Amino acid sequence: MLNEKDKEFIQMAIELAQQNVENNNGGPFGCIIVKNNQIIGKGANSVTSENDPTAHAEVVAIRNACKNLKSFQLEGCSLYTSCEPCPMCLGAIYWARPTKVVFAATKIDAASAGFDDDFIYKEINLSYNERKIPFIQYESDNQILPFEKWKDKTDKTDY
Repeated sequence: MLNEKDKEFIQMAIELAQQNVENNNGGPFGCIIVKNNQIIGKGANSVTSENDPTAHAEVVAIRNACKNLKSFQLEGCSLYTSCEPCPMCLGAIYWARPTKVVFAATKIDAASAGFDDDFIYKEINLSYNERKIPFIQYESDNQILPFEKWKDKTDKTDY
């Protein structure tokens, strides 16, 4: 159930997406991140204007919020996005660990506008050699050495 503040913030994300289209900055996606009813991060899709395929609204907003919080996690934050997150953004959201995500349009709505991420969901479940982009594992004696060093490291920051 959404409260009035949730509705206010999701509307802001939708407006950010609309402005992004009007300003030709990128795709029709906007995201607001809130902590204690204060906006601590925002982002709009800038894939084409920045020539960065990772510059989706959610990723831009997460980067902005984490920089402002001086933290790599969004504990106690709510993420409001104009559209259901794509697989990349979904992964970034889970890594950032906000308290909740509120979205407006669905991935079906996005697909009807030409943003069809369904093929990525399908690719994830395919074996490496069946994917549209081949994934080839290089096997060597030292392939897990970085992980062994990480496990042994006593001054690491877990995430």
